[in-house]
Amino acid sequence: MELAAPRRWLALGALALAMLTVGLDMTVLNIALPTLARDLHAGTAALQWFSTAYTLTLAGVMLPAGALGDRFGRKKFVFGALVLFGAASVWCAFASSSGELILARVLLGLAASVLMSLSMGMIPVLFPDPAERGRATTVWITAVTLGMPLGPIVGGLLLDHFWWGSVFLVNIPTVVIGALAVGLLVPETRSQTRRPIDLVSVVLSAAGLVGLTYGLIRFGDEGWGDGTAWATFVAGLVLIAGFVGWERTREHALADLGLFGDRGFRMGTFFQLTNAFAMFGLFFTIPLYFQSVLGVDSLGSGLRMLPMIGGLLVASNFLEGLRDKIGLKLTLMLGFGALAAGMAWGAFTDLDTSYGVVAAWMVVVGLGIGLVLPTSMALAVGALTPERAGAGSALLSALRQAAGTTGVAVLGTVLSTRYHSELGSLDREPISDGVGSGVAVAGALGDQSMLHQVRTAFLSGMDLLLAVCAGIAVAGLVLSAVAVRNRAAESAGELPEPESAPVA
Repeated sequence: MELAAPRRWLALGALALAMLTVGLDMTVLNIALPTLARDLHAGTAALQWFSTAYTLTLAGVMLPAGALGDRFGRKKFVFGALVLFGAASVWCAFASSSGELILARVLLGLAASVLMSLSMGMIPVLFPDPAERGRATTVWITAVTLGMPLGPIVGGLLLDHFWWGSVFLVNIPTVVIGALAVGLLVPETRSQTRRPIDLVSVVLSAAGLVGLTYGLIRFGDEGWGDGTAWATFVAGLVLIAGFVGWERTREHALADLGLFGDRGFRMGTFFQLTNAFAMFGLFFTIPLYFQSVLGVDSLGSGLRMLPMIGGLLVASNFLEGLRDKIGLKLTLMLGFGALAAGMAWGAFTDLDTSYGVVAAWMVVVGLGIGLVLPTSMALAVGALTPERAGAGSALLSALRQAAGTTGVAVLGTVLSTRYHSELGSLDREPISDGVGSGVAVAGALGDQSMLHQVRTAFLSGMDLLLAVCAGIAVAGLVLSAVAVRNRAAESAGELPEPESAPVA
């Protein structure tokens, strides 16, 4: 039974609002870390685990969450995840110790993982028509993407007026709205094929993704010479390889690797990963520039991200009409072209560059993100049938999360390496720890020459990072030109008939 159009779009709106909160929760905590260090007596390791616990859980649970939703019912899992997300948010807000907050963040990551995989998996069920599905996908991915740069803005505004727990309580209204909408508007659907859940696949995938993600986080924090990072990263790769080999022997696989045989899913996934790699690296770097070079606080840094958000919203708003007029290939080419141009322009930023110029190239980057992300997502989601929507969307979400984490680690190392090389005689602790420490030392000493050198060294690293991102975007531009057909569907053959139906 197909839902009426108003009900479908209302349900999507509620899901998008919930996903905006999930995206926001990835970054909102960063602004509260100094306050948490004081109020909870948290050391450096605890502060790192406040974020890492969320990220690792998010990575490790996605694949089994998608498969469980396909088998037992997507609606009940999404509804339960919303309730858990709300409860975990309350626990985070009123945690009285570092250990409590870390445990609450684990639960928050668990709920976010289920929401991210299965809410996207509900799109093929709610919108069987390919044209509507493309528009719905644009709404969903725009909500996820907007949440990340909005995190520092929302967090800064709340911390200016309330205690640190308010950055978690802001989740409650969206959770309530989302849970009511899912309960009242979304039908229960599940796969008609009762696929068993293979515990070996669950353990291999979760352990592999957690090891891979933790290794990449360690690389970003400690550099490429860290032994623990290499050990966990290599162990993660071995477990992922074992998972892939094991899955090929299973009749009912946890991850539907056969989706990569579909041209649309394969190309859409690659473009998603390419964009996530560069985008997460950019989101990691630009706030450091605003705070350490321009000298603004966290809220001011977040507000200065608004031009990028504006560009993203403009592109997303006009995407459907543009894609209908010029086709899929040209839309992707235009998006990657804007990304390449904006980041190449940003690579010429120096100490004398005005914020107006920075805002201008950030708008161009936002336009590129707003064109590439929804288009590539629609390309991949178009290959998903309602029968395997949960597992397929979970696979896509897990890969995108891994690509983003990789981007932060690799591009962060690119920046750090150049920063160290440009410091010269100043390359010593604590200045070598990062631009924030270097600026603090120079400020305490009142040494303007040192401050100039530290900021110049950081900008040299940031410019190199942006140049690398521009090169990645150029690669995406070339590949979209030669490998994408200029139409909305890229599937190699006819898609199977939907096998999922509403469950009474």
